[in-house]
Amino acid sequence: MRIILYLATNLAILVLLGIVMSLLGIDSRSTSGLLVFAALFGMGGSFISLAMSKWMAKKATRARVIDQPANASEQWLLDTVRRQAAAAEIGMPEVAVYEAADMNAFATGMKRDDALVAVSTGLLKNMNRDEVEAVLAHEISHVACGDMVTLALIQGVVNTFVIFLSRLVASLINNALRQDRDGGGLGFLGYMGVTIVLELVLGFFASMIVMAFSRKREFRADSGAAYLAGKQKMIEALRRLQAHHEPSKLPDQLAAFGIRPREGGLAALFRSHPPIEERIEALQRLPG
Repeated sequence: MRIILYLATNLAILVLLGIVMSLLGIDSRSTSGLLVFAALFGMGGSFISLAMSKWMAKKATRARVIDQPANASEQWLLDTVRRQAAAAEIGMPEVAVYEAADMNAFATGMKRDDALVAVSTGLLKNMNRDEVEAVLAHEISHVACGDMVTLALIQGVVNTFVIFLSRLVASLINNALRQDRDGGGLGFLGYMGVTIVLELVLGFFASMIVMAFSRKREFRADSGAAYLAGKQKMIEALRRLQAHHEPSKLPDQLAAFGIRPREGGLAALFRSHPPIEERIEALQRLPG
């Protein structure tokens, strides 16, 4: 959930910043100058996305932040997150619940001490407290490891090359058309349109790098959850998710635990999470 929200926000900001660059005439500068500006805009866009991540997550899921617990379940959620945050040596995150039938959870935020942890009503309904505790520990581990900040750095580098290459290719196309059309070229609007299309296409494929990072960090978050909540609780939480979801009924979105069938080929490169069987096997190999 946090990955798809972040990527969607980042892509929208990337296109917007690209339009601003075109309007400012940055595309006509030297190649080295373009690379510098691409780095500034690329890194800037990534960290703007990160700064907006909590707000976007709340709006997208209509999450309700628990300020005052309305019942014993919400009090238990707050107490559990508070205990895990203290054990992970991070500040107390905001805790929220959002309406959704699927079992899902996510954590996001720009700072380790000012994060958001949200769980779906479907997760609370279909998991017992030990399993929910493990899911919360998994998300707290993402926060403690600074995964969103690291993701923003990786995305910033990716953005830089997307901005740079899209304008470089658009310029080559423009120059080729100028020669073929007696100096006509694409024109400003045509150039901008080609650039935006290239940004979208390159950004889509560049997301494979982000997804590879995400898959790697899931193993670490599982390990952190095993430390905070217990290895067996995390294994049982994953097994519950595995049993609850059938591959044929999965929504076309990124689930918090990435429950996907074993896909091969190109599709596997766009998965944000490793196969659940591999995650269980990695947990079973942990000592204790």
